Amino acid sequence: MRVRTLFAILGLAALAASGAAAQGRPVPVERDPAPTFRSGVEMVTVRVSVRDRNGRIVRDLSRDDFRLIDSGFGRPIESVFASDSALSVAVLVDISGSMAIDRNIDRARRAVEALVDSLQSGRDELALFTFDTVLREIAPFTSDLARIGVPTLTESPFGQTSLYDAVADAATLVGRRGNRHRALLVVTDGVDNGSLRTAGEVSSVASAIAVPVHVMTVGGPLDRRDGIGGAAGADGEIVAASLADLARWTGGSVRATGTRDDLLAALAELLTGLRYQYVLTFQPGFRRGWHPIEIRTADDNLVVHARGGYVAGRARLKW
Repeated sequence: MRVRTLFAILGLAALAASGAAAQGRPVPVERDPAPTFRSGVEMVTVRVSVRDRNGRIVRDLSRDDFRLIDSGFGRPIESVFASDSALSVAVLVDISGSMAIDRNIDRARRAVEALVDSLQSGRDELALFTFDTVLREIAPFTSDLARIGVPTLTESPFGQTSLYDAVADAATLVGRRGNRHRALLVVTDGVDNGSLRTAGEVSSVASAIAVPVHVMTVGGPLDRRDGIGGAAGADGEIVAASLADLARWTGGSVRATGTRDDLLAALAELLTGLRYQYVLTFQPGFRRGWHPIEIRTADDNLVVHARGGYVAGRARLKW
């Protein structure tokens, strides 16, 4: 199954789920095709961050506080536990030509410096990548954070921006880390003019490997060529329309950082949410392929951040 088709299913099912799950309306429960003995089924694990309406992390929730919607149907949650943990964060810095405008590359350097100062050396680990049309590893994952800093970003902005390609490749590298409290932080002006992949394709990959993509913009608008809400291609497929959609489907976020105070506030909020997370486990659906999911809480006033789905069975995403 092609990636765009997988993402099409994700988009269509999400629309159906949102309609069926309006206030006060019950969510249907998926029926298994036949009684089947399932031996050795690998459980699906989803990491969830929950905040109240004021942006504060919500702790001490139990399994009864969560609801799982899988492809429009309710699915039982097997277990829920919470943990404070060390972090694995990869930073992906845009050094394409557009970053030379308004000294955006200097803002990116300050963002890296602030992130290093915000992490716990010896406990958290960080890796640094840059990209224009090519992804480059500047510093591999290390918990010795003194090895990573502004001096490592010495390249001058040049060339086109293969943003979505770089995000897909970097997210795959982050997904190989043993620590589950992991994320990809993209520092960019939000422009893409050279990728072979679309935002929708990258969203499917990052969601499937459980790597949230958080985007920190430094002076430029997000790429809105196709609009924020999504667009249908010539063959009727629903595709993600922007970097904001990519972040949302992977359980990430987009934060604008116009000032230093904005930057520090954004980093504090991001790291707090990554460090304290709930881990939900459940049995995968019988249907092979991409399953869009939505995690809710019994309290409608809480805001949940989680990835957008998983791949069941032997299906694999291929480029």
